[in-house]
Parts: sequence; C-alpha cells; structure tokens
Amino acid sequence: MSTTLEDVPGNLLRKPSGKPENELQRTASSYKPLHSFSLNKEKSYQQQFADMYFLRLTKLKPAVEQIASAAWAETVIGGEPCKKAERVLDIRQGELCWVSGTVYIDMPLKPDILEDVSKDRWISAPITNDKYYSEDGTISISLEDESGRVPLTGEVLKDYTLVTGCIIAVLGTENADGDLEVIDIKLPELPPQPDRWAVSKQQPAANGGTAGKSKRKVVKDEDDDEEMTDSQPPKSSGGKIAIVSGLSFSSHDASHAIELSLLLEYLLGEALDPNAQQELSQISRLIIAGNSISLEDPRPVADGDKDSKDKQQKKYGYDASSYNALPSQLLDEFLSALLPSLPVTLLPGSRDPANASYPQQPIHAAMFPKSRVYTTVQPSKDGSSSNGESNWFDTVTNPWEGEVDGWRVLGTGGQNIDDIFKYVGSDDRLGMMECTARWRLSAPTAPDTLWSYPFQDDDPFVMQTCPHLYFVGCQPTFGTRVVTGPEGQAVRLVAVPSFTESHELVLVDSDTLDVTRVKISAV
Repeated sequence: MSTTLEDVPGNLLRKPSGKPENELQRTASSYKPLHSFSLNKEKSYQQQFADMYFLRLTKLKPAVEQIASAAWAETVIGGEPCKKAERVLDIRQGELCWVSGTVYIDMPLKPDILEDVSKDRWISAPITNDKYYSEDGTISISLEDESGRVPLTGEVLKDYTLVTGCIIAVLGTENADGDLEVIDIKLPELPPQPDRWAVSKQQPAANGGTAGKSKRKVVKDEDDDEEMTDSQPPKSSGGKIAIVSGLSFSSHDASHAIELSLLLEYLLGEALDPNAQQELSQISRLIIAGNSISLEDPRPVADGDKDSKDKQQKKYGYDASSYNALPSQLLDEFLSALLPSLPVTLLPGSRDPANASYPQQPIHAAMFPKSRVYTTVQPSKDGSSSNGESNWFDTVTNPWEGEVDGWRVLGTGGQNIDDIFKYVGSDDRLGMMECTARWRLSAPTAPDTLWSYPFQDDDPFVMQTCPHLYFVGCQPTFGTRVVTGPEGQAVRLVAVPSFTESHELVLVDSDTLDVTRVKISAV
C-alpha cells in the first residue's frame, strides 16, 4: 500500500501544482554594425601623416565656411566690413577678415618625436605625460592650412575648447606682431543626422538581433511577421542596451572579482526575484567598451635578480616568457557564460590585446576559444571557415559605429577623450564629448598625440553623420546629457565609468534613449 503526501499528517512538504512556471523571454533587438573604421588587409605605413590633415580640412572646410559666411556676411566693425580670406597667407594687417583652417596647439609638455628618436625611445611604446595643459601661459595656438600658419591671440580663445586637429573659422584682424587678434570663432557644428532606422531600411537587420531568435525565445507582436518596407520601419523592441567598460580581468588583482560574478548573475537574471528577472529580460545586447583585460604586473624586481633585470632591459619591451594567459581566459569564461543568452559587442581598449594605434582593430577570435563559436565566422578542424550566426558575438573596432534598434550609435574605448583631457584645464568629460561632436571629429588629436594609422585616401575620424547615441568607455565617472544642433539634431552623450573603480553599468532604453545607472555591490 503506497502513501502519498496527503496521507502524512503534519508534514511540511507540498507536491508540485503541475502548472508550468511563466517562461521568461529575452527581448530581441535589431543590430547592424557599420565597418567605418576597419582597415584594409594590406596596411602600409610608408605614407606621410600630413595627408590626414589635408583630407580633414578638405572635408570640413565647406561646412565651417557655410556657417561662418552666414554669421559674418554683414558684419561691420568700426565702419569696416568683414572680408573672407581664402588662405591664411592672404590675411593683411589691419583688415577685418575671417579665415578657416586647422588648429595647432604647441605645449611645452607635449611629447616631441624628435626628442624620442634622439633618446632611442622610438622603438618602444610612447612615453606621454598625464597632462599637457599648464597654467603658466606658455600655450601657443595657431591656425594653419595648405599655405602656411598664423598665430592666434585674443581673450575669446579662453571661451572655447580647442585642441590640435580641429577645424574652425576665426574672425579678426592681424596686429603689429603678426598675430591674428580673434574676436569670434565658428565650429562645423553637428553633422546631418539620419532618421531612425535609416540603415535598416536599406539593408536587412543582422543576425544576433531580430534574426537571432533561434538562440533565445522572444515575445512576438501579432503583426511581427510583416515585412519591413521603406514606409514602414521596424517596430521598437522595448528593450534596453547594456554598456559596461573597464572589466579589467586580472591574474593578480581580485579586488573586484565578487562584483564581476554579481555582474554576470545580474545580466543572466540569476539569484533574483521574478520581478527583477522580468526587467532584466529586456536587456537585448551588452556592449563592452574597452579595457576588458588588465595586463599590469605588480611583482617587484629584486636587486639581485639578474634575469629580471635583463627582462626589464629588453629593447622592445616584451618578453614572451612573461606572458600570462589567465586574464584572457577569465574574460573568455565570462563571455562564454553570457553568450548563450545575451549577444555581446566587444570594443578593444588601451590595455586589451589589440593594436595600439587608432583606430584599434577587433580583438582576434583566437583569444576566445570558448566564445568564438558565437562569432560570425567559425574556424573548423581542417582549417577552413564556416559561417556562424552573424554578430551574436561581435568583436569590433575602436571607435565603432553601428545601428542598434534603429538608432545610429558611435562608441569608443575612451582614448580619444582621455587625450583631449590632456589639452584642457577642465574635468568635464561630457563637455569634451560634445566638442568632438561639434567639431565633427571623433579623434581630433590623432595623429598628433594620439597614435594613429596614416590614412591617405580618407579620414574616418570625420563624422559624416550625426549619431543618436554617443558613448565613451573607461571614464572616471558616469555622466549623460543631450546636446542639440542647429538643424534639430539631438545626441545622447553617455560617459561610461570603468567597472573596476565604480562597479557600475549603464542601461539605455531602446525607445527613448533614457539612461539608467546600475550599481553592482557586494555589500
């Protein structure tokens, strides 16, 4: 005779109800990467860097001159009308004129390539100062074009953030010292902004977005199967885009290991109540914005350790025997745990295993033996390639440009803003991001103080279109604001803090671009 739970008096057990639990379904998103910063397979460093400045000036000069001409066309000061100087060398002393060109700033603390060569520092990584800016007034600002260079002076220069490489138009008159006394400045302003879903209307959404439904279960609207046309853009997903940076997986620093584990559980929705899991199911994609690996080795070198001293004196600064694969293995394990549920876009940073010069190319899939099965192309045993599910695990360039849920997105690992920070006396990182947008340059200081590939046919750092979302990773603190342009452009700026220091990630609403900051704490 069998006994059931109902027959046992006073038991604390309850049999299953037989009703299935509500199955959570992660929101899918439309995702289309743009390869704006990809280099050709055949890279050449034989050309001069000056070509980049000529290309940049050629592209941005018409835009800034259009704004300057509209603003100063009828300007009359002291009875003298304003005239346009076609070149810097056409400026005449005592005449009120305006001219456009490229800014060059000379600072005593800036690195000098000739000094580096003379001291045999050209074969190793660049030696840079934390700050080029100084309060002693030794900064010299000039404006140059293909004809020559003229020094700029005037109190109005203090009201603008300027760095080497940006294109501006200045209004003023040449003084007795041969300097151009500036009374007004115009910037190129925000570039034209495309409509939402502009890229998806031209090309179908990539797998890993709405096409990635074989990997996860997605709630469908009643008319979700309708084909997209130019007059009917894709419907909003109602999801959220998670952005994090500075994970800094390390073999020696375990100070934030608990927070990294909690971050993984948070993104996967584990160990949380059903209401929180329902909210987390709206996260449709994770973007990792640089510095996922920490390569610093804190081990001190003993005075009597001759081998260690020899390693320190390696001429090329690298010793294969000191390579530590553990940080990349930890990152690979982290990604492999996420990827079955959540697609990931990975940008390299200054500390990641990618090329040091801008734009950084994608981290090679060989660094991720467990996660690379989710990349676009999967290597097979015989050495050939087989197509994987496109863009589910997308290792991209830094900077990176793409379309996510219809929004045009531009993101970097932070080196462009970190380098601009060295030129100015302000700590306003969002202000620096706004300046790059109004300059139409994602990396204006490249190639002067930010190492860059010597482009000869095109300058990819020039913003051809205005993004809707512009994020920069590895920043000291979180910040966000919306900036607008003269033609109705609106850009959501997001400074993403380093997770190592802040234990924070950012959630961006896919419908409104509203930003939420999430704190991961073990306390």
